[in-house]
Amino acid sequence: MHTRNNRRKTPVTTLALCIGLALQANAQAQEQAAAQDQTTAPAAGQATELDTITVTGYRASLEKAIDIKRGEAGIVDAIVAEDIADFPDLNLAESLQRIPGVSITRDGGEGRNISVRGLGPQFTRVRINGIEALATGGGTDTSGGVNRGRSFDFNTFASELFSQLLVRKTSSAEIEEGSLGATVDLRTARPFDYDGFTFAAGAQASYNDLLEETKPRATALIANTFADGRFGALLSVAYTDRKIIEEGSDSVRWWTAQNSTTNFFDQSSPFQAALDPDVYHPRIPRYNVFTHEQKRLGVTGALQFKASDRTNINLDALYAKFDANRVQDNINAVSFSRTNASGKQATQVLDGEIDANGNLVYGVFDNVDIRSEGRYDEQTTEFTQLGLSMDHEFSDTFRMSALVGNVRSTYDNPVQTTIIMDKFDVDGYSWDYRGNSRLPVFNYGNMDPLDPNGWTLAEVRLRPQWVRNEYDAGQVDFAWNVDEYLTLKFGAHHKDYTYTSKEWRRVSETAVPEMDSATLATLLRQFSFYGVDAASALVPDVGAFDDLLDIYSNSGIYEVRNDLTNLIANNRTINEKSNGLYLQGDFNFDLGNVPVRGNFGVRRVETELVSDGWSSLGGVAVRTVVTHDYADTLPSLNLTFELTPDLLLRAAAAKVMTRPNLGFLAPGATVSVSGGSRTVNTGNPKLEPFRADTFDLGLEWYFSEGALLSLGLFQKNIDSYIQTSRESRPYYTSGLPASLIPAGTGVTVNDNFDFTQPLNTPGGKLKGYEVNYQQPFSFLPGLWKNFGVQLNYTYADSDIQYLSSSGAPSAKGPMVGLSKNAWNATLYYDDQKFSARVSAAYRDEYVDTIPGREGSDVEATSDSTTIDASVSYKINDHWEMSLEGLNLTDEWKDMWMDTARDNSISYTHTGRQIMLGARFKF
Repeated sequence: MHTRNNRRKTPVTTLALCIGLALQANAQAQEQAAAQDQTTAPAAGQATELDTITVTGYRASLEKAIDIKRGEAGIVDAIVAEDIADFPDLNLAESLQRIPGVSITRDGGEGRNISVRGLGPQFTRVRINGIEALATGGGTDTSGGVNRGRSFDFNTFASELFSQLLVRKTSSAEIEEGSLGATVDLRTARPFDYDGFTFAAGAQASYNDLLEETKPRATALIANTFADGRFGALLSVAYTDRKIIEEGSDSVRWWTAQNSTTNFFDQSSPFQAALDPDVYHPRIPRYNVFTHEQKRLGVTGALQFKASDRTNINLDALYAKFDANRVQDNINAVSFSRTNASGKQATQVLDGEIDANGNLVYGVFDNVDIRSEGRYDEQTTEFTQLGLSMDHEFSDTFRMSALVGNVRSTYDNPVQTTIIMDKFDVDGYSWDYRGNSRLPVFNYGNMDPLDPNGWTLAEVRLRPQWVRNEYDAGQVDFAWNVDEYLTLKFGAHHKDYTYTSKEWRRVSETAVPEMDSATLATLLRQFSFYGVDAASALVPDVGAFDDLLDIYSNSGIYEVRNDLTNLIANNRTINEKSNGLYLQGDFNFDLGNVPVRGNFGVRRVETELVSDGWSSLGGVAVRTVVTHDYADTLPSLNLTFELTPDLLLRAAAAKVMTRPNLGFLAPGATVSVSGGSRTVNTGNPKLEPFRADTFDLGLEWYFSEGALLSLGLFQKNIDSYIQTSRESRPYYTSGLPASLIPAGTGVTVNDNFDFTQPLNTPGGKLKGYEVNYQQPFSFLPGLWKNFGVQLNYTYADSDIQYLSSSGAPSAKGPMVGLSKNAWNATLYYDDQKFSARVSAAYRDEYVDTIPGREGSDVEATSDSTTIDASVSYKINDHWEMSLEGLNLTDEWKDMWMDTARDNSISYTHTGRQIMLGARFKF
């Protein structure tokens, strides 16, 4: 197995060379300017006129972010517009990962979700222009597939659309409930942010070194104010065309050679005696190649009207469209996922090697069925938001703000098609994980993967998906300055949230027309594994099959339905209404010689939940509506002690809650059989929310202009946790009717299924600390004064009690999605004309599922380090050139199961991204 490492190092070398040459040229220019200043210096006693020095660019954005953090009552981190526009980030998640305590998960090579202080994406609330929002999309199966939960898919948006990001790590009564981890406030640009007429535009050419193709990216903004600054209008547009390859190997998971009497290999196998019940093997060993074609369009519009000196009105609109079509190609050995006579029972083990952990890392087999799959997805996420807000001062001491808005996110996957072909009884097939436990070598024995003859059409899967999230929200807030020491705030909030999910399938996916081998041979195409020389195979061409069979006619055997009993639970509507009231006091007084500021308050929120879906009774789908009400009283306190003008001590405490994931609230069960994958997903609409008591203590030292050194301690006592219980067991143990198993699959109630069920558990503790250091080196002489650094480190640990599917305590372990250690580091240079940055982001391994399937203790994702870099040069006041690089080390995503056996689930990479661009501003 040989990779093209030499070619892939070229972009990194080129980028480093550009940075070095630019710094050298810039230093020479500064020396020449200094020499010229000396020759023209005024004589002694002659008056000297000093220029006003204004800090701009990247350094200025950091200083603005520090000012925001310093002035807040709670623990807040910020990124402002220049920071986002200049960082080499494809989307918002990758911008947010620069903040202490924020880690991201990636899909298709770019950030999709964020975790804050070890708490996963479902614990983070996102507000856009003050209104809670939920953007949802789809992903590969290993990265979570269709988002049917509360996690926010940040890859829907381009980062250029936003002027400010705030991450609120502590709670206050005036901030809407729903976060256990953080509340992220996103703000789009408004015309009053600019001084009169402003026009800016940028364009980039983006090159992926794995795919070796170049795609465009462009942004534009125009804003102006009229009527002596009383009225303003703004429009911004961001567009990205992106195509990447994601490739690697996966096993789906590993399971035992003999976990029941139906799972034995052929008893006559020469190697059979060595295959005791503790030997594990890959379930569906294969190479995978994903081709992601993405187009991202974002548009923001804003109108502002200063009706009077005391009244401001804002109208904000946001539209985003994210087309993320995907082609997936793979060739696999499907026999090892089967438990019946046509699967492992017919397979002979000729030779093998078992490692010290009981893994069958090398094997040679006869009677193996080889499967070739071609899958095509058309996916679109459309996001719209319209918000109207008003601020009015009744007097110098009494003011009001009001906000109404609507947010809608619709994910549409009208085409999710998989064509499957098989070749039976292949002899001499082998896998070999000995040289590389993540990228094995596959040999297909007496079968040539490029031979178009001998294939049999096995399945045509049609699985359209559709998800919509919609918010109607309104709130009104009042503030009364009682005196110079106390401001009382009170208000009310109403939210009406509706989630709708739909899925369609064919009655029988194995109902296919008989086709001779010669005809099938005309419906194939070749794919290649980019990272392995000569690793190619034939896969079904989905488009060619449609042309011949008209598979999207929705008629005859290709009719798709959403009333099938095995998927009815994915057809549901969740309506959630919440009404909240709060009272808060903001205070500012002196405790001896120490100024103290902060807030205290309480928020009361009542939630009414209606789950409308389907259950199966005696094999008949019955509409089921379940209502659940709950209420929470949430006190909070934030304190800031100014020990010195530059040294702040912060303390905070609060009761917080996060509502259950939407996917947990289905009233019924979904039974699915997809090839070797057999799953049962059961909902629980009576779940209580996640609830916790949180405590924070922080020390912040602003020791010079634009500099910060801080330490923060945090602890969350979680007394109500929701666990996703996953285990493998025979279907008959579930008590569900056999009629839910799809017909024509050959699967019986004696076969093992993966059962997934949400449960309320006792919870546990999460605690940790974060350290943040940021400083421009302005105290250094010469060229060095233009350098600066940003460093942060977060440690988080948790101890959660997990239950078995029966509700009995089963294990204690870390919270799902929690990385114990995470850090970010940025070294930058900025002299107002030339700017360069190198940034690294690291996160520890984290658990995806606990306990894991097939008797494993966990399923997890390994640690990762992502390195990005950027250089830019201002030609003049209007033009700027830039060169940016993403994922310069071509980091691989490694998913595995069982800490003792370390079995690979999925191992993929997407290559490096290099972007050359220009910006214009007037």
